[in-house]
Amino acid sequence: MTLAQHQDRAEQLLTAAGILPVVTVHTLDQARAVSAALLEGGLPAIELTLRTPVAMEALALLKRELPDVVVGAGTVLSVEQMQRAIDAGADFLVTPGTPAHMADALVAAPLPVVPGAASPTELLALLARGFRICKLFPATAVGGLAMIKGVAGPIPELKLCPTGGITEATAADYLGQKNVVCIGGSWMVADAWIRAGQWDRVRDSAAAAAAIVRTVRAA
Repeated sequence: MTLAQHQDRAEQLLTAAGILPVVTVHTLDQARAVSAALLEGGLPAIELTLRTPVAMEALALLKRELPDVVVGAGTVLSVEQMQRAIDAGADFLVTPGTPAHMADALVAAPLPVVPGAASPTELLALLARGFRICKLFPATAVGGLAMIKGVAGPIPELKLCPTGGITEATAADYLGQKNVVCIGGSWMVADAWIRAGQWDRVRDSAAAAAAIVRTVRAA
């Protein structure tokens, strides 16, 4: 597939997700249980961060045991991590930022990629390489809604997945922007809930998040 086709697929995946839980786990049992709870609550896609030693193994486990969960490998910081995530079966890749050497590798990746950027200059650089579906990170720290509205006019073809600092209370405002296809957040996967095994709280928070997506899109 071409980069353009992969970007079309990235847009489809993110649009279908609406809200992308940013998940960090420390054990395989946590990965299995939190993903199942999110799926039960109505959020079928996750961004699994690669911040813990178990992350790659958890990614592979989820693709084996929970095939209905769409797993994006997040916090991809290097070409080596990118390749390991691909080998583990990731459905798509997400980066927090995209230096030139990473952009070169991501262009050739054999699966959808959502590269990260924090400024109009970085977004334009990614667009010039063929990436029109990008992650804005850290969204609230770099201007939040004002930034998103600001780039909508001069770069109308760019579609964003803002992540970082978004909460349940602000989710609808972000989702309602014409250039936002999805938002990322971690409020429905609170670390305290995961460590305590409170999967019912994850499920119920996911259900509330899924309801936000439905409400915004029905408006």
